[in-house]
This record gives sequence, structure tokens and C-alpha cells, in this order.
Amino acid sequence: MDKRYWVGFNLVKGIGAVRLQALMDHFGDLELAWQAPADALQAAGLSPKLAERVAQVRAGVDLEKYLANVAAQGIGILTWEDELYPPRLKEIDQPPPILYVRGALTTEDAWAVAVVGTRRVSAYGRQVTEELAAFLAANGVTVVSGLARGVDAIAHQSALKAGGRTIAVLGCGVDRVYPPEHMQLAEKMMTSGALISDYAPGTPPDASNFPPRNRIISGLAMATVVVEAGETSGALITAQFAVDQGREVFAVPGNILAPQSKGTNRLIAQGARPMLSARDLLDVLNLTRVVQQREVRQALPADETESKLLAALTHEPLHMDDIRSQTGLPIERVSATLVMMELKGLVRQVGGNNYVAVREGQAEYKA
Repeated sequence: MDKRYWVGFNLVKGIGAVRLQALMDHFGDLELAWQAPADALQAAGLSPKLAERVAQVRAGVDLEKYLANVAAQGIGILTWEDELYPPRLKEIDQPPPILYVRGALTTEDAWAVAVVGTRRVSAYGRQVTEELAAFLAANGVTVVSGLARGVDAIAHQSALKAGGRTIAVLGCGVDRVYPPEHMQLAEKMMTSGALISDYAPGTPPDASNFPPRNRIISGLAMATVVVEAGETSGALITAQFAVDQGREVFAVPGNILAPQSKGTNRLIAQGARPMLSARDLLDVLNLTRVVQQREVRQALPADETESKLLAALTHEPLHMDDIRSQTGLPIERVSATLVMMELKGLVRQVGGNNYVAVREGQAEYKA
């Protein structure tokens, strides 16, 4: 797949998921959209100002050289059309059309929990974050956060120390680490996880970038845990995104007099699950099977039935009834075998009894 035009439109301020999808629907091809004159872009729904902006970016960038420079920095690119685009993130409303990656994403990162909170973490918050992140990592769950000072950095560090995986979502280009004192932490993360961003390399860490990136933090995760948060903390924005995305939100109860706990206590009052123990997460999210799945993930098809089902599946979702029709197998056998194959990591259910294959090449995306 030619990613030049995905990158090109990503460089145009104002072209996000909705407008990019509109361009794809109108032109049927991003290359045609990229080369289209202003009046054709306006016919596809862009404003005159935005169509002019596309023309300006197009005239000012050599996409081949730009991609070569990105690759030279060890930065990978994933788009909606890539099989290794995080499936859980793709389920949210308006998922980012493009992700820049330093490090590696694996299929095991589908089992992820976001751990976020205040930059001004208390001793209590530090202890809870350390224990929570280490427990998740030890149980095969990827820890997602934002690399900020305080809870975020502690969560990343603790996951790495426990030998687990961790992912940071940045509010700047992945070629820039912010805050700069986390450079060493970021380098460690790239060997046991990844730095990702939907902002193009070179993008500075402007304050306005951080609230939107929080939707990616929650979107990658099965649940978001807010450890400590003041009344105006950015962690509360992440929690709201999680609610909007239909994901679980946990909050750590705290001292009603402590400013760091005002936000978390309010979340609990509004319906968030109080996190009284790290094991609460595993039980509520049914994550106790992660270790079991890791042990059998590399298993080959056990019999002819599994082989037939795997042959029928691709990265495009296929309903169980269609799988039965294509294979000629009884629906009961199809259903029972798919359950076992999902446990082995050979297939994945993507909702509504639709399944996709997890191919060997899907095991890891490494920049």
C-alpha cells in the first residue's frame, strides 16, 4: 500500500478522520484526491480555505523524500488499511487515520489498560501506580499512558521494571520526547513497547495537542484507570473519552481532603468503578485468560476443521454464518472451534459474531 498520500493529508491541518473518509468516498482513491484541483476538493466537501491549504502543502512537500526521512529515523507508519493497526483503536468514533510508531506494536497489545493521573502525584498515588502497573505487566497486560510527569511516567517505569510491555501516546511527533527528561525512559520503552502519535514527526508539544491525544490512550485500552486527578486534570478528559468509547473506567478512591483525589472521588460518585485492588481489573475485564492465551498463541491449527476455518478467514471481518457457508461445516462445530481458535490466538472476534484471522505476519509491527 502506498502511504505517501495518507501522510500528505496528515500534514494538512484540518484533515482528520471525517474529512479523509469523505475524500476516500468521493474519489475512491487517496492518490486521486491528493492530485485533485481545488474545485474538485470542494466538491468532495472541503471548504475553499481547506482546499487551498491542501494545494499549499502539496506544493511544498516531496512526499517520497519525506517518507524516506521518516524511515531513516526508525519511525514506522500504520494506517486504517494496515492489518496491524490496533483493532481496539479502530473501533472508536473517528479513529486516527494514521499512526507514527517508534518501537513495536504486537497483537498482544490488544490486552491493554490505560493508567493515567496527575503530574503532582502523592506518595499514596505513587505506591498505587507502581503496584498496579507492575501487577498488570506481570499478568501479560500492556500498560498505556502518556509519558507525562507523575502518574504516567511511574506507570511506564513500573511496567518495564516488571518485565512487561508499555505504550506511550504522545502529544507531539514521535521524534520528539516530551518532557525531555523522559528521554531515557522513552528509549527503554521502544525495546519493550512503543511510542505512538497521530501527529507528524517534527510536531512540537503544543498544549492544544494533548487533550485530543487522550482519545487514543483510552481507545487503545480495554479500560482506563485514573489513579489521582485534580478537579481540572487532563486525566479526567481521558476518562470521559473512555466513557464515550464504551470502555470501563476505574478510579482510585482517595482522601476527600486531598486535592489530588477530588477528581477521582468525583468520578466514583458519577459511576466509575472504585479500584480497591489491582485484581479488580482482571476480574471485571476477564483478563485472567491473558497468560493462558500467551502460552498457546503460537499453536498451529490442530485439525482439519481449524485449517478450513483459518483458510476461510482474512483480515476482513466474516460473520459466523458466512464462515459456515464457505466451509460447509455444521454451525455447532464452527462455533465451538472458533472459541478454541480465539483462545489460541489464531482468530479474533471483532463483534457481532464476526471473525478475522490473526496471521503469522500480524504478530508484530516494528518500526
